[in-house]
Amino acid sequence: MTDSTSRPIADIADPQWEAIAAISIDDDGTALHALSLAVPALRVHPIYHALGVPRAVPECWAREAVYRRLLKVARSLPAGVGLVVLDAWRPYVVQRHFYDTLLRMVETRYADLDESDLRAMTREFVSPPSDRPECPSPHLTGGAVDVALCDADGMLLEMGSAFDEARVASHTVHFEHHAHDAATRAYRDRRRILYHAMVDAGFTNLPSEWWHYSYGDQMWAWYRGESCALFGPSGPDSLEARWRRSLGQDA
Repeated sequence: MTDSTSRPIADIADPQWEAIAAISIDDDGTALHALSLAVPALRVHPIYHALGVPRAVPECWAREAVYRRLLKVARSLPAGVGLVVLDAWRPYVVQRHFYDTLLRMVETRYADLDESDLRAMTREFVSPPSDRPECPSPHLTGGAVDVALCDADGMLLEMGSAFDEARVASHTVHFEHHAHDAATRAYRDRRRILYHAMVDAGFTNLPSEWWHYSYGDQMWAWYRGESCALFGPSGPDSLEARWRRSLGQDA
């Protein structure tokens, strides 16, 4: 098998958001699964809950197809390298908080830009919040995941920018063009390992974020040339929902 560090990451087209939003969704109805219940091959660290983000959930939830592909990725990595899931399904209120917060920061930092440029800059790193059935935010579907690599002891590996860092070094291919010394070549090679393992398992990458991958949502469908997406808005099951279903069945 070819060493993935020898396989460059080709430049990835910027997402065309209007075209992505126009892709139809044929939701397969699969439930969300708690990734923390996965076998030890997959590590889970709900980072936003750990950071105290308001309304962030203490679990990483994803669709079954995503869950199984993440396990495939984890098992395919080189010896001594592990996969860490940092975020998956994300509530609408958290998405709204992230978008509004980053937009305010961008507006303060780049006060000379017009509104469309400010929103485009914000969208590079945070999708506008949407719970519309025809065009949900990617993380609301259970198909988008944020992942990183770790060593055998569970320590996150340095990737050249921190997770969720809103700067150009976070672009997936940045170190394909800016690897000039041992450290930056190491960042490039780690991104190659992550990228090829995820893509080989069926995921697609958001080019502005080395950590963001999708399977089954509208962005995935657009990058893959699929006629429709597999996942619409979703959410973890609840006791109240189970009661409603059981009462409806008994009626």
